[in-house]
Amino acid sequence: MPEVLKAPLVVEFPFTRSLGPVQSAFLTGLRERVVLGVRTGDDRVLVPPVEYDPVTAEEIRDLVEVAPTGTVTTWAWNHAPRRGQPLDTPFAWVLVRLDGADTALLHALDAPGPDAVRTGMRVRVRWAEERTGAITDIACFEPYDGEPAEPGGHTGEFEDRVTGIVAHARLDYTYSPGRAQSAYIAALSERRTVGERCPSCRKVYVPPRGACPACGVPTAEQVEVGPRGTVTTFCIVNIKAKNLDIEVPYVYAHIALDGADLALHGRIGGIPYDQVRMGLRVEPVWTDDARYPDHYRPTGEPDADYDAYKELL
Repeated sequence: MPEVLKAPLVVEFPFTRSLGPVQSAFLTGLRERVVLGVRTGDDRVLVPPVEYDPVTAEEIRDLVEVAPTGTVTTWAWNHAPRRGQPLDTPFAWVLVRLDGADTALLHALDAPGPDAVRTGMRVRVRWAEERTGAITDIACFEPYDGEPAEPGGHTGEFEDRVTGIVAHARLDYTYSPGRAQSAYIAALSERRTVGERCPSCRKVYVPPRGACPACGVPTAEQVEVGPRGTVTTFCIVNIKAKNLDIEVPYVYAHIALDGADLALHGRIGGIPYDQVRMGLRVEPVWTDDARYPDHYRPTGEPDADYDAYKELL
């Protein structure tokens, strides 16, 4: 049995969002060291502000400045900060009800240890040295034992408003494909494709899953399939993917390898994209030192009859 594989993986993408008038004013205010909330019809002040009353669903636009000082309503200690978090040393996540607000704002509190944090403690905003119109313009909160700050009465009107933000989403994790797919990947490195047969229904699954999704029983019997197969269905890709050196348009297809009862994904090459069709017989094309087929190309065989692959669509 091959060693069960594992590898670090990162999923990362930028999320671009346009801002409405309320969020635009809020983030522009942070850039100018002003914290804005929004006043509801029943005279509550919500910070951070929202565009619609969470109770009545009415639109609200009445912006009001609150103080940069406030009170911790609850907290949790973060003993091991992760990449991209507000502070690179241990800190507390806190909900802070700023003076003049009726709701709490989530952010980091810079404190020497959990013993220095308590519900009800007074804190104030520590502003970032460089501010761009984002929640990170508040670098963090810090303990404060002075008098409540007085807001300046800002109306939320700015000449150069922030109209959009880009949030960089990222997930770091370690992935393990498990026993069945580790064997599948090991076979690919030898330019072979293996699946596993269900002992009950006798279907061969490629890639193997370690269990039959239909019968719910473990699978262990390895079966080599292919290398040739049949295109069961496909799509034409017209948008170029970042970091993927493939010219558009190209075809990505479901391919049922001979002997398999489940179609896998693969790119079709060696044929104009508008000539790819269901039933096309294909074979893998390997590049030097590749761990998996680069693409599949036509074999020159007659197309497969529809009845031969209709159950694999």
